[in-house]
Amino acid sequence: MEKKPTQTSDVETGAESPPGQTPGAPAGADRLKELEAEKKVLFDQLIRRQADFENFRKRMEREQQELRQSAGADLVQALLPVLDAFERALAAPGGDEEYRKGVELIYKQLYDALARQGLKPVQAVGLAFDPFLHHAVERVETTDHNDQEVLAELQRGYTFRERLLRPALVRVAVAPPAPNAPASENDE
Repeated sequence: MEKKPTQTSDVETGAESPPGQTPGAPAGADRLKELEAEKKVLFDQLIRRQADFENFRKRMEREQQELRQSAGADLVQALLPVLDAFERALAAPGGDEEYRKGVELIYKQLYDALARQGLKPVQAVGLAFDPFLHHAVERVETTDHNDQEVLAELQRGYTFRERLLRPALVRVAVAPPAPNAPASENDE
């Protein structure tokens, strides 16, 4: 008669269970828990890396957009003296009428091209002085105009894509001091 080999468990033989495994518990269940925990850690890392990459991509797009706007603003800034020269030429009296029409046409073409890119003039004359848009180069005491009203524009200011490119150089009205006001220490 043949003897069949008998199966013995670790408990019967007195062998110790692997660490982290309770005696009598199946080894596959612990391994499954370990693998699920590792999967969770790796999945969290993947989600974080994807979010980091998305943030990096958005930051690079924003920086490229700012660089393009900065380059455009630099070019427009370099062309502003040309616009100023055209405006002075057009404001000068005399000259041949045909020549003047040619200068006006070139000025209009240049101005229109810059305006399509986002250049806008700063409004000044007749408005209240705004230190964020205007640079006062002269103050005129007068009672004919409101205090801090812009009387004249000496050089046009411009914004480019909603940012101030150059403030307008202006002459500003100020109210004269009251005649019965006490003299200040500087007047003595």
